[in-house]
Amino acid sequence: MKGKRFNPPILILLFILLFIFACSTPSWFPIKKAPPHKAKMKELLDKEVVIIDKKEYVKVLNPKFIETGGQPKYLYVPVEEYLSNRQAYIIPSYQKMETKSESFPTTEGPPLTEKEKEVYLVSSTVQKSPDLKRKVLIAHFDDRTTTSEEILGDWIAEKLIKEISRRSLKILFIDYPMVKDFLKEKGISLKDIETPKVLHLLNEIFGVHALIMGQLSGPYIFTAKSPKDEEPTSSAILKIDLRVVETFEGKTIKTLSSNNPIIATKEKGAFSEEKAKGRAIDLTIGELARLLTRELEGLDWFCRIAKVEGEEVFINAGKLSGLKVGDLMEVFAPGTPLGRGEVKGTIKISSCFGIDASIGKLINGEKPDVDDIVRIGKAKGT
Repeated sequence: MKGKRFNPPILILLFILLFIFACSTPSWFPIKKAPPHKAKMKELLDKEVVIIDKKEYVKVLNPKFIETGGQPKYLYVPVEEYLSNRQAYIIPSYQKMETKSESFPTTEGPPLTEKEKEVYLVSSTVQKSPDLKRKVLIAHFDDRTTTSEEILGDWIAEKLIKEISRRSLKILFIDYPMVKDFLKEKGISLKDIETPKVLHLLNEIFGVHALIMGQLSGPYIFTAKSPKDEEPTSSAILKIDLRVVETFEGKTIKTLSSNNPIIATKEKGAFSEEKAKGRAIDLTIGELARLLTRELEGLDWFCRIAKVEGEEVFINAGKLSGLKVGDLMEVFAPGTPLGRGEVKGTIKISSCFGIDASIGKLINGEKPDVDDIVRIGKAKGT
């Protein structure tokens, strides 16, 4: 019996068909690999990413701080180094603590679904007035207390942050110790934090819109005991002076001062001095938070171009700041007044990056440059 012969033309035809099929594999085909940058975005979904000198860094807890102390609490690790050795930065005993102590509010909305996490492209819904968050840095207050053993400045600053966060979801607070560590690594003294150059750096790296500096006077405690009284009566007064410095031009835009009515702190009996002092602090901070919240919510919102890579434009604001995929952003040259200069171009947000950065693509106008100003456009994408 003769063996079957293979027909060469048929083999060639089959090869051509397989080649065409391989070259035209649809996007849903299961063996197709995602682009490398999409995979990287997925791994950084819940991480804070900053771009310093056009390089991407991830904010992580410093393992040496946990082990020995005396080290900066946070480190900025290059993205590629972090992705290649993530296990080295996982500290199980501090994960829950880190989540709770994060300065950013956690009321941003429900968590992403698995499908959204896989592609990290969150569908945008059209809004007429997007709630864009202003980023604020409150430095620990200079302490002018009457007792040298008491250091209240940092504690009162944290208490003010919590009170403003309770009142408003439009304000994000940047962690001050983290900024101090960053400036130290850069060789910048805290005495220069109000200079235009450092303020610009704070906006460029962390997106800070305003820096708040404060001073305390008090609390002063007054205690009296008449012959008829068996227990002392105490009252207290505290004064806090604040300056709000915007980072765009480096100018002080508002000074605020608040003190409590002394009669409202009157306490009698055991621990009356401590009770009066606590009451003075609560009253003063409550009034100051009310005034400051209104001022901060009225700040001009803007962000900056942190990096340009091919057709992709990296922006130092994203989902946490209130931006969404599909938003149209207007680009201005760095020296132009906020919202009053000539529009250089328009960018459409195509994806979010980390917890508060985003990537856009130019849809018209001139190609943007690093440090260009970006503002929300008058129209929204669909």
